[in-house]
Amino acid sequence: MDCKYFGICGGCQLGQFTYDEQLEHKLSIQKKRFEEFNINSFDIIKSDDGSFRNRAEFRVFKNYDEDNNRTLSYAMYDIDKKLLCLDSCSIVSNQIKSLMPQLLNQLQQVEILNNKVFSVEFLNALDGDMLVTLIYHKKLDEEWNEEAKKIEKKLDIKIIGRSRKQKVVLSDDYINEEIEVLNQTYKYQYLEGGFTQPNQKVNEKMIEWVINNSKHSDDLCELYCGGGNFTLPLSQYFNKVLATEVSKTSINSAKNNCTLNKITNIKFIRLAAEEFVEAQNKLREFRRLKQEDVDLDNYNFSTIFVDPPRAGLDDTTRKLVGEFDQIIYISCNPETLHRDLQTILQTHEIKRFAFFDQFAFSTHIESGVILEKKESV
Repeated sequence: MDCKYFGICGGCQLGQFTYDEQLEHKLSIQKKRFEEFNINSFDIIKSDDGSFRNRAEFRVFKNYDEDNNRTLSYAMYDIDKKLLCLDSCSIVSNQIKSLMPQLLNQLQQVEILNNKVFSVEFLNALDGDMLVTLIYHKKLDEEWNEEAKKIEKKLDIKIIGRSRKQKVVLSDDYINEEIEVLNQTYKYQYLEGGFTQPNQKVNEKMIEWVINNSKHSDDLCELYCGGGNFTLPLSQYFNKVLATEVSKTSINSAKNNCTLNKITNIKFIRLAAEEFVEAQNKLREFRRLKQEDVDLDNYNFSTIFVDPPRAGLDDTTRKLVGEFDQIIYISCNPETLHRDLQTILQTHEIKRFAFFDQFAFSTHIESGVILEKKESV
């Protein structure tokens, strides 16, 4: 991938390398981090070399000519934390790449749309469904609505306007996505503001890696389930699934996605990981479990799946996972994964370890570990 902003734009810290060079650079750092665990081999899931991001956010920068005419451009922070004006971005999807100049041109022509616009967020499905969020430092009125609807129709996109304590949805506040996992299609609605995987092609491979390399028996417990990204495909391989998430928005999204796919063996419960530990250990009763008609005694869990935030697992959850025969751990932070494994490996052993290059040309890399309980424990 070529980009004229490599080495300048702070969005791609490893832009001075080729794709394979940047991946090897990251892998060498992470393999050294985990070398104390004597892992024989790592599975490597590569990204496309360019046009891989289905989610992106840019500042909108205003320039003025000598006649005080305003022009707009996209901007990112450069490596020195200063704003850098851009006219293209090589890592975003082809649909976002094509839309960026068209959208800016339309905003440029209408004062009510370009005045005090601060940033733009793009959310793009693999089949092209596109949601654009325009963020302003002003209150949005009916005139803004009317002009934004014209652009929405002309560019065949969905637009949301946001400002302080205000959200204006012109049509939908979500995109419809379909992903392919082991030749089966799963439907999702990705909400604006909700968490989505930024690299959907790698996301598909991540899910397939989990399914292909884990054992499937009895029931599955999942913590930090989000909108059901992993939950729905995994549910096809277990008798029953209980999935928890602290975000009410994500739980509602997960339930909706479950309905879209006509899956009936999943229960989604709004519980933090720490709360689930309390419920599992019968330290506290939760009305939310009763409302969903969930009796934990009716589950025969063999596997726990965790996909925690960057902070990793807390002390009580780290202890809980040690009680399961199989642990599937997806991590967005190698540092906290390393810390958590130091405890988990007292009871379990690593069967597979993978790196997923979700964020090519950045220093970030995701990890996946599948562990099984030691026979002596």
